Amino acid sequence: MANVRVERTEDGGFRATNARGAEVRMGGGDEEGVFTPVELLLAAVGGCNIVTVEPLTAKRGHRLVRLAMTVEAEKVEPDRLGPVTVTYDVELPSEEADEVYRAVAQRVHEKYCTVSRSLQEGTEVRLELP
Repeated sequence: MANVRVERTEDGGFRATNARGAEVRMGGGDEEGVFTPVELLLAAVGGCNIVTVEPLTAKRGHRLVRLAMTVEAEKVEPDRLGPVTVTYDVELPSEEADEVYRAVAQRVHEKYCTVSRSLQEGTEVRLELP
């Protein structure tokens, strides 16, 4: 089971901490050096895709020279995002690597990225109050 703890900090900001001790600071968008919750969602989509695409292309003998992406979405309502768009930025070592990268990226998008798949399938979010 995956979990994070999200809490208000002494300075009035917010922090998410995982079981391994990694932390991410977040806020409403006015503060420098912090992510908004929506930005964290987009980062999760990008992170899930990129950490899956990278080892699968390398495993097939094609380490990409550059592998990056931009993930974006617009709010279509005050409480709802429109479609999330993932745009890769890659530098390929060969034409053969291009074929492998495209096949892997497509498969990751369609089957293997838990975050993207959860958004596409509409995963239920439950609330438990003490």
